[in-house]
Amino acid sequence: MKTLKYLLVLLLLVSCKSNVKAQEKPNIIFLFSDDAGYGDFGFHGSKIMKTPNLDKLSDQGVRFTQGYVTDATCGPSRAGLMTGKYQQRFGYQEINVPGYMSENSKYLGDDMGLPVDEITMADYLKKLGYTNAMYGKWHLGNADRFHPLNRGFDEFYGFRGGGRSYFPIKDLKGVHHDNKMERNFGNYEEPKTYATDAFADEAVSFIERHKNQPFFIYLAFNAVHTPMHATQEDLDKFPNLNGKRKEVAAMTLALDRACGKVMDKLKELGLDDNTIVVFSNDNGGPTDKNASINLPLSGTKSNHLEGGFRVPYLIKWPKKFKSGTVYNYPVSTFDLLPTFYAAAGGDTKDLKNIDGVNLIPFVNGENTARPHEDLYWKKEARAVYRHNDWKLIRFADRPAELYDLSKDLTEQKDLAAQEPERLRTMFKKLFEWELTLERPLWMLQQKFEKYDIDRMDWFRNPELVKEYMKKYD
Repeated sequence: MKTLKYLLVLLLLVSCKSNVKAQEKPNIIFLFSDDAGYGDFGFHGSKIMKTPNLDKLSDQGVRFTQGYVTDATCGPSRAGLMTGKYQQRFGYQEINVPGYMSENSKYLGDDMGLPVDEITMADYLKKLGYTNAMYGKWHLGNADRFHPLNRGFDEFYGFRGGGRSYFPIKDLKGVHHDNKMERNFGNYEEPKTYATDAFADEAVSFIERHKNQPFFIYLAFNAVHTPMHATQEDLDKFPNLNGKRKEVAAMTLALDRACGKVMDKLKELGLDDNTIVVFSNDNGGPTDKNASINLPLSGTKSNHLEGGFRVPYLIKWPKKFKSGTVYNYPVSTFDLLPTFYAAAGGDTKDLKNIDGVNLIPFVNGENTARPHEDLYWKKEARAVYRHNDWKLIRFADRPAELYDLSKDLTEQKDLAAQEPERLRTMFKKLFEWELTLERPLWMLQQKFEKYDIDRMDWFRNPELVKEYMKKYD
């Protein structure tokens, strides 16, 4: 009998120890916006946008001045984020938009998605005992096999596609399932309020229900992606603006409010000290579509100037990171997977075949080197190779260009003619990287390449962008 009591006490102690250990794991919340402009946040100097909650996050955490996504469009950048690697390595090179693709693509329609043999951020965290939720825009495949609940998430409320109404759709007849709001798997349920607020409410509910166990929330807002939908109350906060600029300001205000709601709940429950909160954006703002501004960067969504893929990038973790830190070396969103995994107690050696690195020792100053000396981007013939501060851009319709980003952030001084040897060496290095990639699983119709290049030319001069934006004053 004494032996039995001893065993019961021992089991209880082990159980308590296990629970304490689980509680020591940080909660993780990733706030992800969509198509926002680099310059459209107070923490990046905007005097027009109202982003007090995200500004506070910047003040209380780490602001990365050279944060990047792995692509200048939303589908591929999410694939790189979720897998911790260059998505071109498994053929996810192009955005997946049904109806716009070449018929010669291997996959079309709902079959364009994140390959099921790729391990996701949520898969890895689940193995470490995390409960995972995904709210908002998925855009990694419409077929059931790509569904968030089949990719490591335990709970889902959002939509599978790339863009939809921010208000409830009253008549769902004829609406493709990728545009319907879905609760978990196959339960279509339109929101009762503005979508940005609805997603935040779902995250708050999840936090309340899982406050006693380690959790991961991927809160992927569709704000400020088109359609340009805002509430009248938010629009009224910007009486001096008009048109799309007024709308994007109102949508950004709602985005900031939603982020604040989530962070306030963490504080209310005493969870904020040991919760990692990250904010970033999926690609540069499409100035011509939603009047977003990427200044001081040149370029926009879908092209390879800095405004195409340099994005806001904030991390707050009070237990580990000093508030008000500014980190100036380049990092990528594919670094978040190994960073989260290490923070959760995992050994990054278990992460096979990834390109991202654990940012914790770099931010803490334990490692003073650059997280990445080399970074790459590619879409069809267009590609970029960044080595330290030198950036090579290869085009489909003109000679390659070379920039020193440490001296020319706006990419206005092409140094290709002055640095022929550097250009040649970097060109060959880019090609060596391309040889490691898979062929694309699907491709846009070729005519859209011209649109992307034209958009780059329209917005590659910051002074012309300022002139373009005057019509919204």
